[in-house]
Amino acid sequence: MANQVEPELTKPLLDFLQKERFVLLSTTDYETGAPNVSAISWLLAKDEKTILFAVDNRSRIVTNIKQNPKIVINVIANESTYSISGSTQIKQEKMEEVPLKLALIHMDIEEVRDVMFYGSKITVAPQYDKTYDLEAAKRLDNQVMGALKKA
Repeated sequence: MANQVEPELTKPLLDFLQKERFVLLSTTDYETGAPNVSAISWLLAKDEKTILFAVDNRSRIVTNIKQNPKIVINVIANESTYSISGSTQIKQEKMEEVPLKLALIHMDIEEVRDVMFYGSKITVAPQYDKTYDLEAAKRLDNQVMGALKKA
């Protein structure tokens, strides 16, 4: 059913966000004040009220969050589309357990809203392929996701 609102992740969403996923992250642009949308995949639901994610620490995402910690994560899962909103904190400017300069960002979930339009469902989930060295990508993904699980 569309337009349900919850104060935290439901069990199916929590389970879905236990591994690398394609999601859209919306921040407020620090220069223009307009919405800024980015695709990310390194995120993990730590529990029903917390999402951790990693992004390049030189990213506009980091600068935007420093100016305005409110974000929205858009997730397509379980035949629907969800808007997860909350406040963030940059926990680490540089994650120590990964070779890239990634920032660790902590999100406190304030609301989870089913935003799928009425009378419809998602029939095919988004998929993507890595376009660089697959072994290197797998190794890096494992390092980043392992660090998020330990955080």
